[in-house]
Amino acid sequence: MTTSLPHQAAPPDEPRRAVEDPRHKAKRRVLTLLIIVLLIGVPAGYLVISANQSRSSGKDKEAKYSATGLAPGFPSKVQRRLYQVAVPHPADYIAYYETNNWKTSRLYIQFRTNNAGLDSFLGAMGVRRDELKKGVEPISARDRKVSGWNFTGPGPWFGLTHPQKNPAPTQDVLVNMADPNFPMVYVVSRTVP
Repeated sequence: MTTSLPHQAAPPDEPRRAVEDPRHKAKRRVLTLLIIVLLIGVPAGYLVISANQSRSSGKDKEAKYSATGLAPGFPSKVQRRLYQVAVPHPADYIAYYETNNWKTSRLYIQFRTNNAGLDSFLGAMGVRRDELKKGVEPISARDRKVSGWNFTGPGPWFGLTHPQKNPAPTQDVLVNMADPNFPMVYVVSRTVP
């Protein structure tokens, strides 16, 4: 007797793979590549541009704050308020320079004004003209070096120091009265953070 083996079913047909059009395949690859570029390349490019701008900005600030001497023009309103230096009207030959460190911040400012302007400036500080003392030079050698000031010109010279309780600034004022109608004023206002 012969035994027959159970009949095994034929393996299922493999699904037919559609023959893909080569142009469709190329389009899909281009689309995938474009997505990768957008997801990786754009943020990377943004970071490079941002880093370059940041480095340029730092170099500009470094050049600005490493220079010594005064720059022509008015200090900002914030600086004038912080250092309590009210430049009077009229005034010309205006120049300033600011330094900051962990211990002291200073604003150096110079201007020429008339007699009414000088009285107005001193009054805004809370002092009077008669408090200026002839021959007194309150601005230190260090501050003269930083600002580039040289007080050797004709005078007479009058000066005062206006100390104030912290956090208000202390101001050193020197006035050149060589032209009594148009005094030249030099101020160092310093604050302690």
